[in-house]
Amino acid sequence: MRTRVARRAMERRVSRKIVDLSIYLENDIQSDPPGTGPKIRYLTHDTTFEQIAPFFPGLARDDLPDGEGWAVELVNLSTHNGTHLDAPYHFHSTMNKALGASERAITIDEVPLDWCFQPGVKLDFRHFDDGYVVTGADVKAELARIGHTLSPLEIVVVNTRAGSRYGHDDYVSAGCGMGYEATMVLLEAGVRLTGTDGWSWDAPFVHTAKKYRETQDAALIWEGHKAGRDIGYCHLEKLHNLEALPPTGFFISCFPHKIRGASAGWTRAVAIFDDRLIPG
Repeated sequence: MRTRVARRAMERRVSRKIVDLSIYLENDIQSDPPGTGPKIRYLTHDTTFEQIAPFFPGLARDDLPDGEGWAVELVNLSTHNGTHLDAPYHFHSTMNKALGASERAITIDEVPLDWCFQPGVKLDFRHFDDGYVVTGADVKAELARIGHTLSPLEIVVVNTRAGSRYGHDDYVSAGCGMGYEATMVLLEAGVRLTGTDGWSWDAPFVHTAKKYRETQDAALIWEGHKAGRDIGYCHLEKLHNLEALPPTGFFISCFPHKIRGASAGWTRAVAIFDDRLIPG
């Protein structure tokens, strides 16, 4: 009897699978434009005795086990280095104009936590050329292809070619970007948090700059971000491993670091699957 009960309990258990969607914070990788990347100084066990000694007068290095101190790192970061969540305040000073009246844009410490843990949806745009601006029609076509109708607060991430170029010198210029219309299709369906494996939610600047030189149309600049003026939303940038995700069937967790009044916060974004065991 006990064996049978234990077997049934095992069959009902939930086996949780977690997929890391975040890039590293690291030196010497082109994850940002030149001069804007993170700077990490590593202090190791054999170099930190001088930090410990003032706390304990009379302490000698040899008094410590193996003569070792602690390991610690000194990090110089922008809130937009590494995998991070952008707040509406990053895009513009106001938001929600299309919902009735403009409001003060919320900062990262004010983002509703309910936005940051929701079912995920992946749109696969890896076939688009670098610099391509995704349209509203493209989004609708991809949703039709995967057979999904958006629900409010779902987190929608876009898989671009940029994800495969992380660690390469062309990462910042790789991948397509989400245009104003494409972004609004998501926001009008009630989505409030999106993400990309590219450096930016919009098309890489090097491509947009070329179009701007040709047209002098400033509406092309940061058009996906600026959709936040009409409906406030957040997006994740510099995600990773999106190719490991199915179109649906997972949750995304991406709670940002709580930085008062900031435009963004770092996050360890992950996808979470619950694989229910089926009796054999």
